Amino acid sequence: MTDDFTPPFYLRSAFAQTLLASRKIGAQGKNPMLDSAREVILNLLDDIKLQGFYSPQANRPTKGVVTLLHGWEGSANSVYILRTGRFFYENGFSVFRLNYRDHGDTHHLNPGLFYAILLDEVFGAVQQVAQYESGLPFYLVGFSMGGNFALRIARKCAEQPIRNLKHITSISPVLDPEKSTKAIDSYPLLRKYFREKWSRSLLKKQTCFPDLYDVREVLTLRTIEEMTDAMLQRYSEYKSSSDYFRRYAVLGDALTRLTVPVTMITAQDDPIIPVEDFYNLKLHPSTELIIHRYGGHNGFLQALSGRTWYEKRIMDRWKM
Repeated sequence: MTDDFTPPFYLRSAFAQTLLASRKIGAQGKNPMLDSAREVILNLLDDIKLQGFYSPQANRPTKGVVTLLHGWEGSANSVYILRTGRFFYENGFSVFRLNYRDHGDTHHLNPGLFYAILLDEVFGAVQQVAQYESGLPFYLVGFSMGGNFALRIARKCAEQPIRNLKHITSISPVLDPEKSTKAIDSYPLLRKYFREKWSRSLLKKQTCFPDLYDVREVLTLRTIEEMTDAMLQRYSEYKSSSDYFRRYAVLGDALTRLTVPVTMITAQDDPIIPVEDFYNLKLHPSTELIIHRYGGHNGFLQALSGRTWYEKRIMDRWKM
Protein backbone atom coordinates (compact mmCIF):
# COMPACT_ATOMS: atom_id res chain seq x y z
CA MET A 1 0.00 0.00 0.00
CA THR A 2 1.35 3.40 -0.92
CA ASP A 3 0.02 6.91 -0.33
CA ASP A 4 1.79 8.53 -3.29
CA PHE A 5 -1.55 9.18 -4.99
CA THR A 6 -4.20 11.15 -3.11
CA PRO A 7 -6.72 12.83 -5.42
CA PRO A 8 -8.72 15.92 -4.40
CA PHE A 9 -11.76 15.08 -2.29
CA TYR A 10 -14.20 15.48 -5.19
CA LEU A 11 -12.33 12.77 -7.15
CA ARG A 12 -11.96 10.19 -4.38
CA SER A 13 -15.06 8.20 -5.29
CA ALA A 14 -14.16 4.95 -7.03
CA PHE A 15 -16.97 5.47 -9.54
CA ALA A 16 -15.93 9.07 -10.23
CA GLN A 17 -12.42 7.84 -11.04
CA THR A 18 -13.72 4.92 -13.13
CA LEU A 19 -16.28 6.86 -15.16
CA LEU A 20 -14.19 9.99 -15.71
CA ALA A 21 -11.30 7.85 -17.00
CA SER A 22 -13.34 7.26 -20.17
CA ARG A 23 -14.90 10.71 -20.54
CA LYS A 24 -13.84 12.80 -23.52
CA ILE A 25 -12.75 15.73 -21.38
CA GLY A 26 -9.54 13.82 -20.71
CA ALA A 27 -8.61 13.78 -24.41
CA GLN A 28 -9.67 17.27 -25.46
CA GLY A 29 -7.30 19.75 -27.03
CA LYS A 30 -4.51 19.41 -29.55
CA ASN A 31 -2.97 15.96 -29.80
CA PRO A 32 0.21 15.87 -31.91
CA MET A 33 0.24 12.08 -31.64
CA LEU A 34 -2.92 11.95 -33.74
CA ASP A 35 -1.49 14.43 -36.24
CA SER A 36 1.37 12.05 -37.04
CA ALA A 37 -0.63 8.79 -36.81
CA ARG A 38 -0.88 6.41 -39.72
CA GLU A 39 -3.00 3.27 -39.94
CA VAL A 40 -1.16 -0.04 -39.99
CA ILE A 41 -2.64 -3.47 -40.77
CA LEU A 42 -0.53 -6.16 -39.16
CA ASN A 43 -0.58 -9.53 -40.94
CA LEU A 44 -0.16 -12.38 -38.48
CA LEU A 45 -0.21 -16.17 -38.51
CA ASP A 46 -3.33 -17.98 -39.79
CA ASP A 47 -4.26 -14.95 -41.92
CA ILE A 48 -5.20 -12.91 -38.86
CA LYS A 49 -5.16 -9.15 -39.39
CA LEU A 50 -5.01 -6.59 -36.60
CA GLN A 51 -5.25 -2.85 -36.99
CA GLY A 52 -3.09 -0.31 -35.25
CA PHE A 53 -2.07 3.34 -35.46
CA TYR A 54 1.59 4.30 -35.43
CA SER A 55 2.75 7.81 -34.51
CA PRO A 56 6.50 8.16 -35.11
CA GLN A 57 8.34 11.22 -33.90
CA ALA A 58 8.55 13.56 -36.87
CA ASN A 59 10.92 16.40 -36.02
CA ARG A 60 13.15 15.20 -33.18
CA PRO A 61 15.08 12.12 -32.10
CA THR A 62 12.95 9.28 -30.72
CA LYS A 63 13.57 8.12 -27.16
CA GLY A 64 11.82 4.80 -27.75
CA VAL A 65 8.59 3.16 -28.88
CA VAL A 66 5.56 2.70 -26.60
CA THR A 67 2.76 0.28 -27.47
CA LEU A 68 -0.59 0.82 -25.73
CA LEU A 69 -3.12 -1.97 -25.13
CA HIS A 70 -6.72 -0.97 -24.39
CA GLY A 71 -9.35 -2.68 -22.25
CA TRP A 72 -12.26 -4.92 -23.26
CA GLU A 73 -14.65 -3.14 -25.62
CA GLY A 74 -12.29 -0.17 -25.67
CA SER A 75 -10.20 0.72 -28.68
CA ALA A 76 -7.12 2.51 -29.92
CA ASN A 77 -9.19 5.67 -29.59
CA SER A 78 -10.35 5.17 -26.00
CA VAL A 79 -9.88 8.32 -23.96
CA TYR A 80 -7.30 6.81 -21.61
CA ILE A 81 -5.31 5.55 -24.63
CA LEU A 82 -5.39 8.93 -26.39
CA ARG A 83 -4.48 10.78 -23.19
CA THR A 84 -1.62 8.46 -22.28
CA GLY A 85 -0.35 8.30 -25.85
CA ARG A 86 -0.30 12.08 -26.10
CA PHE A 87 1.76 12.31 -22.90
CA PHE A 88 4.41 9.90 -24.14
CA TYR A 89 4.45 11.40 -27.63
CA GLU A 90 4.94 14.91 -26.26
CA ASN A 91 7.82 13.56 -24.18
CA GLY A 92 9.69 12.24 -27.21
CA PHE A 93 8.42 8.67 -27.67
CA SER A 94 6.88 7.14 -30.76
CA VAL A 95 3.50 5.56 -29.96
CA PHE A 96 1.66 2.55 -31.35
CA ARG A 97 -2.01 2.00 -30.44
CA LEU A 98 -3.27 -1.52 -31.15
CA ASN A 99 -6.86 -2.63 -31.77
CA TYR A 100 -7.63 -6.23 -30.88
CA ARG A 101 -9.78 -8.31 -33.17
CA ASP A 102 -13.38 -6.96 -33.24
CA HIS A 103 -12.43 -3.74 -31.43
CA GLY A 104 -12.62 -0.28 -32.91
CA ASP A 105 -13.90 -0.58 -36.50
CA THR A 106 -12.17 -3.87 -37.28
CA HIS A 107 -15.00 -6.41 -37.22
CA HIS A 108 -14.64 -6.97 -40.97
CA LEU A 109 -10.95 -7.92 -40.86
CA ASN A 110 -11.35 -11.47 -39.47
CA PRO A 111 -14.26 -13.93 -39.70
CA GLY A 112 -13.41 -15.38 -36.28
CA LEU A 113 -14.59 -13.79 -33.05
CA PHE A 114 -12.42 -12.07 -30.48
CA TYR A 115 -11.55 -14.08 -27.38
CA ALA A 116 -9.28 -12.88 -24.61
CA ILE A 117 -7.44 -16.20 -24.73
CA LEU A 118 -6.03 -15.26 -28.16
CA LEU A 119 -2.67 -14.24 -26.73
CA ASP A 120 -0.54 -15.37 -29.69
CA GLU A 121 -1.97 -12.83 -32.12
CA VAL A 122 -1.56 -9.94 -29.68
CA PHE A 123 1.96 -11.12 -28.86
CA GLY A 124 2.73 -11.38 -32.58
CA ALA A 125 1.53 -7.83 -33.11
CA VAL A 126 3.71 -6.58 -30.25
CA GLN A 127 6.71 -8.43 -31.71
CA GLN A 128 6.22 -6.72 -35.07
CA VAL A 129 5.87 -3.26 -33.57
CA ALA A 130 9.02 -3.77 -31.48
CA GLN A 131 10.95 -4.04 -34.75
CA TYR A 132 9.80 -0.69 -36.13
CA GLU A 133 12.75 1.02 -34.47
CA SER A 134 14.59 -2.06 -33.22
CA GLY A 135 17.66 -0.13 -32.11
CA LEU A 136 15.61 1.83 -29.58
CA PRO A 137 14.04 0.84 -26.24
CA PHE A 138 10.56 -0.65 -26.51
CA TYR A 139 7.88 -0.34 -23.82
CA LEU A 140 4.45 -1.89 -23.33
CA VAL A 141 1.58 -0.34 -21.35
CA GLY A 142 -1.76 -2.13 -20.91
CA PHE A 143 -5.04 -1.18 -19.24
CA SER A 144 -7.61 -3.54 -17.67
CA MET A 145 -7.87 -6.47 -20.09
CA GLY A 146 -4.91 -4.90 -21.88
CA GLY A 147 -3.13 -5.09 -18.55
CA ASN A 148 -3.95 -8.79 -18.46
CA PHE A 149 -2.53 -9.19 -21.98
CA ALA A 150 0.58 -7.27 -20.89
CA LEU A 151 1.18 -9.63 -17.95
CA ARG A 152 0.75 -12.69 -20.13
CA ILE A 153 3.11 -11.19 -22.71
CA ALA A 154 5.66 -10.68 -19.92
CA ARG A 155 5.34 -14.36 -19.07
CA LYS A 156 5.63 -15.41 -22.73
CA CYS A 157 8.79 -13.33 -23.14
CA ALA A 158 10.57 -15.77 -20.83
CA GLU A 159 10.35 -18.27 -23.71
CA GLN A 160 10.25 -15.90 -26.70
CA PRO A 161 12.21 -12.76 -25.76
CA ILE A 162 11.60 -9.43 -27.45
CA ARG A 163 15.14 -8.14 -27.50
CA ASN A 164 14.51 -4.41 -27.06
CA LEU A 165 11.54 -4.73 -24.64
CA LYS A 166 12.72 -2.87 -21.54
CA HIS A 167 9.65 -2.60 -19.32
CA ILE A 168 5.96 -3.55 -19.09
CA THR A 169 3.36 -1.54 -17.18
CA SER A 170 0.00 -3.10 -16.31
CA ILE A 171 -2.68 -0.69 -15.05
CA SER A 172 -5.80 -2.06 -13.33
CA PRO A 173 -5.12 -5.52 -14.82
CA VAL A 174 -7.74 -8.22 -14.81
CA LEU A 175 -6.31 -11.11 -12.79
CA ASP A 176 -9.39 -13.32 -12.33
CA PRO A 177 -11.78 -12.72 -15.26
CA GLU A 178 -14.60 -14.65 -13.62
CA LYS A 179 -14.54 -12.45 -10.51
CA SER A 180 -14.32 -9.30 -12.65
CA THR A 181 -17.29 -10.34 -14.77
CA LYS A 182 -19.38 -11.00 -11.67
CA ALA A 183 -18.28 -7.63 -10.27
CA ILE A 184 -19.43 -5.83 -13.42
CA ASP A 185 -22.76 -7.64 -13.31
CA SER A 186 -23.23 -6.66 -9.65
CA TYR A 187 -23.24 -2.92 -10.49
CA PRO A 188 -26.23 -1.97 -12.70
CA LEU A 189 -24.45 1.06 -14.18
CA LEU A 190 -21.31 -0.87 -15.13
CA ARG A 191 -23.36 -3.81 -16.41
CA LYS A 192 -25.43 -1.50 -18.61
CA TYR A 193 -22.31 0.26 -19.93
CA PHE A 194 -20.45 -2.91 -20.93
CA ARG A 195 -23.55 -4.78 -22.07
CA GLU A 196 -24.49 -1.99 -24.48
CA LYS A 197 -20.95 -1.71 -25.86
CA TRP A 198 -20.63 -5.47 -26.36
CA SER A 199 -24.09 -5.70 -27.92
CA ARG A 200 -23.19 -3.05 -30.50
CA SER A 201 -19.97 -4.91 -31.23
CA LEU A 202 -21.75 -8.26 -31.70
CA LEU A 203 -24.27 -6.65 -34.08
CA LYS A 204 -21.38 -5.24 -36.13
CA LYS A 205 -19.88 -8.72 -36.36
CA GLN A 206 -23.20 -10.20 -37.44
CA THR A 207 -23.57 -7.53 -40.11
CA CYS A 208 -20.08 -8.28 -41.47
CA PHE A 209 -20.58 -12.07 -41.42
CA PRO A 210 -24.34 -12.79 -41.49
CA ASP A 211 -23.78 -16.39 -42.59
CA LEU A 212 -21.67 -17.11 -39.52
CA TYR A 213 -23.38 -15.29 -36.67
CA ASP A 214 -26.87 -14.69 -35.36
CA VAL A 215 -26.69 -12.94 -31.99
CA ARG A 216 -30.31 -11.88 -31.61
CA GLU A 217 -31.07 -14.30 -28.77
CA VAL A 218 -27.80 -13.45 -27.02
CA LEU A 219 -28.75 -9.79 -26.94
CA THR A 220 -31.89 -10.57 -24.94
CA LEU A 221 -29.85 -11.88 -22.01
CA ARG A 222 -29.51 -9.67 -18.96
CA THR A 223 -25.95 -10.13 -17.69
CA ILE A 224 -22.45 -10.20 -19.15
CA GLU A 225 -21.91 -13.67 -17.70
CA GLU A 226 -25.06 -15.03 -19.35
CA MET A 227 -24.08 -13.48 -22.69
CA THR A 228 -20.58 -14.91 -22.39
CA ASP A 229 -21.93 -18.40 -21.69
CA ALA A 230 -24.28 -18.18 -24.67
CA MET A 231 -21.60 -16.97 -27.09
CA LEU A 232 -19.15 -19.64 -25.94
CA GLN A 233 -21.71 -22.43 -26.29
CA ARG A 234 -22.66 -21.31 -29.80
CA TYR A 235 -19.34 -20.32 -31.28
CA SER A 236 -16.42 -21.81 -29.34
CA GLU A 237 -14.93 -25.02 -27.98
CA TYR A 238 -15.60 -23.84 -24.42
CA LYS A 239 -18.84 -24.90 -22.84
CA SER A 240 -18.88 -22.51 -19.90
CA SER A 241 -17.55 -19.11 -19.01
CA SER A 242 -15.77 -20.58 -15.98
CA ASP A 243 -13.67 -22.84 -18.20
CA TYR A 244 -12.92 -19.98 -20.58
CA PHE A 245 -12.02 -17.49 -17.84
CA ARG A 246 -9.55 -19.91 -16.24
CA ARG A 247 -7.56 -19.99 -19.48
CA TYR A 248 -6.43 -16.38 -19.18
CA ALA A 249 -6.44 -15.79 -15.45
CA VAL A 250 -3.19 -14.52 -13.91
CA LEU A 251 -3.12 -15.84 -10.36
CA GLY A 252 -0.83 -17.32 -7.72
CA ASP A 253 2.64 -18.05 -9.07
CA ALA A 254 1.87 -17.12 -12.70
CA LEU A 255 4.41 -14.25 -12.64
CA THR A 256 7.33 -15.83 -10.80
CA ARG A 257 9.56 -16.53 -13.82
CA LEU A 258 9.59 -13.21 -15.65
CA THR A 259 12.61 -11.91 -17.55
CA VAL A 260 11.28 -8.38 -18.19
CA PRO A 261 10.76 -5.77 -15.42
CA VAL A 262 7.05 -5.24 -14.74
CA THR A 263 5.12 -2.58 -12.84
CA MET A 264 1.53 -3.27 -11.81
CA ILE A 265 -0.70 -0.43 -10.64
CA THR A 266 -4.10 -1.01 -9.06
CA ALA A 267 -6.47 0.56 -6.53
CA GLN A 268 -7.95 -0.84 -3.39
CA ASP A 269 -11.31 0.65 -4.39
CA ASP A 270 -11.38 -0.70 -7.96
CA PRO A 271 -15.02 -1.81 -8.46
CA ILE A 272 -14.06 -4.35 -11.15
CA ILE A 273 -10.77 -5.90 -9.98
CA PRO A 274 -10.79 -7.43 -6.46
CA VAL A 275 -7.68 -6.20 -4.67
CA GLU A 276 -7.21 -9.40 -2.64
CA ASP A 277 -5.99 -11.24 -5.73
CA PHE A 278 -2.95 -8.95 -5.85
CA TYR A 279 -2.01 -9.76 -2.28
CA ASN A 280 -2.01 -13.45 -3.18
CA LEU A 281 0.37 -13.08 -6.14
CA LYS A 282 3.87 -14.48 -5.91
CA LEU A 283 6.10 -12.01 -7.74
CA HIS A 284 9.49 -12.02 -9.39
CA PRO A 285 12.00 -9.72 -7.62
CA SER A 286 12.04 -7.37 -10.63
CA THR A 287 8.26 -6.86 -10.44
CA GLU A 288 6.89 -3.74 -8.77
CA LEU A 289 3.35 -3.80 -7.35
CA ILE A 290 1.70 -0.49 -6.44
CA ILE A 291 -1.66 -0.55 -4.66
CA HIS A 292 -3.31 2.80 -4.02
CA ARG A 293 -6.20 3.45 -1.70
CA TYR A 294 -7.95 5.50 -4.41
CA GLY A 295 -8.01 5.32 -8.19
CA GLY A 296 -11.00 3.24 -9.23
CA HIS A 297 -10.58 1.32 -12.48
CA ASN A 298 -8.17 2.80 -15.06
CA GLY A 299 -8.50 6.11 -13.21
CA PHE A 300 -5.81 7.61 -10.96
CA LEU A 301 -6.97 11.06 -12.06
CA GLN A 302 -5.38 14.00 -10.30
CA ALA A 303 -7.69 16.64 -11.79
CA LEU A 304 -10.87 17.00 -13.84
CA SER A 305 -8.68 17.97 -16.79
CA GLY A 306 -7.69 14.32 -17.10
CA ARG A 307 -4.16 14.56 -15.71
CA THR A 308 -3.21 11.22 -14.16
CA TRP A 309 -0.76 10.03 -11.53
CA TYR A 310 0.64 7.15 -13.53
CA GLU A 311 1.92 8.84 -16.70
CA LYS A 312 4.95 10.60 -15.21
CA ARG A 313 5.45 7.71 -12.79
CA ILE A 314 5.77 5.24 -15.66
CA MET A 315 8.27 7.42 -17.50
CA ASP A 316 10.33 7.94 -14.35
CA ARG A 317 10.42 4.17 -13.88
CA TRP A 318 11.89 3.77 -17.37
CA LYS A 319 14.81 6.02 -16.42
CA MET A 320 15.83 3.80 -13.50
